Amino acid sequence: MTTPNFVILYVDSPEKSGAFYASLLAREPVESSPTFVMFVLDKGFKLGLWSRHTVEPAAAAGGGGELVLAVDNGAAVDATHADWAGRGFKMLQAPTDLDFGRTFVALDPDNHRLRVYWPNGQ
Repeated sequence: MTTPNFVILYVDSPEKSGAFYASLLAREPVESSPTFVMFVLDKGFKLGLWSRHTVEPAAAAGGGGELVLAVDNGAAVDATHADWAGRGFKMLQAPTDLDFGRTFVALDPDNHRLRVYWPNGQ
């Protein structure tokens, strides 16, 4: 079986979203054009930002989803939330303990959900 190694988010402005994710990920994209921006993350995982106006075939609005970022402990969840809130990120959920662990949810400029979490038992 193949292993997923690339996620593409459809965005209104790849340039604007690229700047947002460069700041969020603390790294520059490896590819950048008016219609597409790509980041290579740890272990080769890739994040692409493709203009929703030029993607082919055209993308219809679909179900929801989240880009999930794991951190080292519960205090890191709270610290990340404080950092992002201080940078003006839109927040959907304050840090909270759920059945799987400590978490919060923010939004990117295109309203994609960004979940930060630390799993229970780690």
